[in-house]
Amino acid sequence: MSDPTEANGTAGAAEAAGPVEAAGPAESGGGTGGRRVRVVLVDDHRMFRTGVQAEIGQTEQTGVEVVGEAADVDQAVTVITATRPEVVLLDVHLPGGGGVEVLRRCAPLMTGPEQPVRFLALSVSDAAEDVIGVIRGGARGYVTKTITGTDLVDSVFRVQEGDAVFSPRLAGFVLDAFASTDAPPVDEDLDRLTQREREVLRLIARGYAYKEIAKQLFISVKTVESHVSAVLRKLQLSNRHELTRWATARRLV
Repeated sequence: MSDPTEANGTAGAAEAAGPVEAAGPAESGGGTGGRRVRVVLVDDHRMFRTGVQAEIGQTEQTGVEVVGEAADVDQAVTVITATRPEVVLLDVHLPGGGGVEVLRRCAPLMTGPEQPVRFLALSVSDAAEDVIGVIRGGARGYVTKTITGTDLVDSVFRVQEGDAVFSPRLAGFVLDAFASTDAPPVDEDLDRLTQREREVLRLIARGYAYKEIAKQLFISVKTVESHVSAVLRKLQLSNRHELTRWATARRLV
């Protein structure tokens, strides 16, 4: 297996994600039938990329060859253009504009005369707006980081073959969005929040403690507190109870 390549620059080490929950490589790769797929990993957490590489990148067992990695939008576009993988595992929230920006800049690679590059979003977020955003941008599917290694390998091959792949319940977001002919209403209050602030808001509204949110998002408790303070200030709310009511009224929980 060739060594993965990564564009110049490194992902920040302050926020490190754990590996994808998975069966061991021997279990996840049984019976690939000689199939092969070339994959680029795009995620701003180096430790998460390392975990995914360890779980699915054992080519002889899984059929997956990781040919490149990237930690932000510019790196992603550079690596994807240089390696032309068959599938890109793409995080939604990235420095430089997020997964949607990667999709926008790589659009010609999805429809060109050569083998198309297909994108599968792999994210901690299960927010409807994130799912719909990347699907509208051209991704072939969206799975969350709770997926097992076995299922992730299967999803990669299905996307390579042109299928659409979604984690349970996320497909409903897409069906609802594309079944509607009306543009979603603009929520100016929600638009004031960054993607990370929205994630923290949603978890707070679901009753998570700060430590649980930190673990879920792979950030520090102090960072969670900073995000909560920013959300309360931007929305002109006083406490997490008001925040929960605000999120529930907008069906964000």
